[in-house]
Amino acid sequence: MTHSMTGFATRRGQGAGAGWIWDLRSVNGKGLDLRLRVPDWIDGLEQALRAELGRALGRGNVSLSLRVTRDAPEAEVLRLNQATLRAVLGALATVEAAAMETGVTLTQPSPADVLTWRGVVESGGAEEDTAPLRAAILADLPPLLADFAASRAAEGAALHTVIAGQIDRIAELRAEAAAQAGLRGTRQAEALRAQVGRLLEAAEAADETRLAQELALIVVKTDVTEELDRLAAHVEAARKLLAEPGSVGRKFDFLMQEFMREANTLCSKAQDIGLTRIGLDLKTVIDQMREQVQNVE
Repeated sequence: MTHSMTGFATRRGQGAGAGWIWDLRSVNGKGLDLRLRVPDWIDGLEQALRAELGRALGRGNVSLSLRVTRDAPEAEVLRLNQATLRAVLGALATVEAAAMETGVTLTQPSPADVLTWRGVVESGGAEEDTAPLRAAILADLPPLLADFAASRAAEGAALHTVIAGQIDRIAELRAEAAAQAGLRGTRQAEALRAQVGRLLEAAEAADETRLAQELALIVVKTDVTEELDRLAAHVEAARKLLAEPGSVGRKFDFLMQEFMREANTLCSKAQDIGLTRIGLDLKTVIDQMREQVQNVE
């Protein structure tokens, strides 16, 4: 089955005291390019996700977004910064001693006043083990990948139909080119006989050997038999690739270059309006097919 590199999947999950939303999408690319936006406070999560995606996907520019929210806010923990507290108390003692020397009476600060000094109290969440949450999230990844694969497969099925039709059209145009080349050969032979007759009449001492060589060269330069044979072989190869499982996009890319090379040579050798028109139609279909092939995984 042909798989497209274009796909999309989204999913909601919950576990280990949190909920999350997945967003996975991809477009075509030469290789596998993974771009992840996941919470960095869950230890080891990004590395694990990259490994799983690398095993599941072959090609494409893939973007994965994961938003995690906790079911309930964490209790805030207050901690005294002992070093700052000692520095503040020392500063207060120094101020009080200086005031007493000058006869100034100061109001004693209360413990609550001391706690309001910057840096004396620190707040923060307790150290947390994120391994259970990471495990719950990773356990929810396979269903997401299954939905994503189904999306790519659906796109691939439509792509398969389009490419199969384009291969059939190339085969039809190749058959038309072969028929047109046969008609062209008959007309060319008649034209050459007429030209040779005029040359022989105009030149009594014409070099028949030289003339034969020139005629043979013309035939070789305009013969499209090899191009037509190679086009037929490429059509067969394309059909086999389309039926193969797995990633065949790179092979298709190379084959499209070969298709276009033969079509270009056919046009350059045509020397016939009908054959040139068929060659141009071939190039158009091949170019359209190449655009579709860019999405094949």
